[in-house]
Amino acid sequence: MLSLPSYIAGTAVESGSWIEVLNPWNREPAGRAAAITRAQLEQAITAHLDPHEPLTRYERSHILARTGGLLEVRREEFARLITAESGLCLRETRYEVGRACDVFTFAAMEALRDDGQIFSCDISQTGKARKIFTLREPLGLIAAITPFNHPLNQVAHKLAPAIAVGAPVILKPSEKTPLTAIRLTELLYEAGLPGHLLSCVHGPLDEITRPLIRDERVDLVTFTGSAAVGKEIAGTAGYKKTCLELGGHSPLIVLEDADLDLAALLACEGCFRNSGQRCTAVRRLLVQERVLAAFTERFLALARTYTSGDPTDEATRVGTVIDEKAAQSLEAAVRQAESVGAEILLGGRCQGALMPPTVLANVPRTAHLATCECFGPLAPIYAVKDLDDAIALSNATSYGLSSGIVTRSMESAIKAVKGIRAGTVNVNEIPGYRLELSPFGGIRDSGLGIKEGVIEAMRFMTTVKTFSLPW
Repeated sequence: MLSLPSYIAGTAVESGSWIEVLNPWNREPAGRAAAITRAQLEQAITAHLDPHEPLTRYERSHILARTGGLLEVRREEFARLITAESGLCLRETRYEVGRACDVFTFAAMEALRDDGQIFSCDISQTGKARKIFTLREPLGLIAAITPFNHPLNQVAHKLAPAIAVGAPVILKPSEKTPLTAIRLTELLYEAGLPGHLLSCVHGPLDEITRPLIRDERVDLVTFTGSAAVGKEIAGTAGYKKTCLELGGHSPLIVLEDADLDLAALLACEGCFRNSGQRCTAVRRLLVQERVLAAFTERFLALARTYTSGDPTDEATRVGTVIDEKAAQSLEAAVRQAESVGAEILLGGRCQGALMPPTVLANVPRTAHLATCECFGPLAPIYAVKDLDDAIALSNATSYGLSSGIVTRSMESAIKAVKGIRAGTVNVNEIPGYRLELSPFGGIRDSGLGIKEGVIEAMRFMTTVKTFSLPW
């Protein structure tokens, strides 16, 4: 069995306590990760706060680029490890490795970019013969807490920007999928990253995670996960920066002038990719009444081609969700919707951790599915009268992360962009579409408006220093 250590500032450590990781598909051991003690957490914090000679921009860029290259070479190895610990199918995990490679490539580019500004003081009537300069300095210590649904890419989005700016990180990955994070940590060390810039630790919530979040020596807590946990972090982190990328309830609006074949494809990709376990996944299909029947027919036919099953089978397009408990929760949400009038057109019943693509029609707006984030491959369809009705329904949850609209009308597209309260509105594309470089984040229960993406994350992991000189 694969037994992997925690890493404290580049040194592998084992304390005798292990976190066991089971394959969601077959319940066989996928591996185990060594947990650390509270004393070892203190050791990690102290090691990162010790003074070290900073890396040059070139050195940071070189390490990031080399990491991306090593990851590309080992794409299949990492893809299969993600599949083993998460149950995601190989189609998804290979795609995730590619995304992570992009993160490191883009971070390597941005590490070379000058981040300062210059202001000439004689532009003011009271100005002097001086120039004001700005530069960015890295935070002293970052705590990064990552979720199970993207065991590689979410970790890359925390680590690569931090490395690009030269800020040390203590990474705490999900206890459900820690193995990929450890392997990535080892890859970064292999690429030349000094140990004082990265630790990867595991352990109990009260022993490791909460003390790390509350520690006054931590300058930033960057977290991706549920709204409930994010709010707990916001309430307990204390006087420090927080970046909270939380849940979502993304709508995909299909108007009567839409290309329905495109709409059906976007609906399938939005609802079922990554087993529906994405914060940006489509949770509501809002279809204008005039094309409801035609869209449903096309969508259902395409959804039937998204085969579910053994994640290691090349033909599988939808693997498991993270565990059997999660699958049972999804089935319960489907049963609740059915009890209040929804019709199950496809799927609806789980087997172990496998929840197949599930399509529901005639879903009441009062159903649990309509307002709560059900983290899996569920596709509830809601009829809407017009765009105004669709925008109102889009905004009728506590979330505000992503959204999409399918239309041939520029006027309708612009109205949706202006009217939907979310961090992203994509036109004729799934709500989750983005580049790893571009700003990403939500509002309300989806986050505090702080953006991720390589450029925005680098900015948030630094502080601006201003100085002036005679000129």
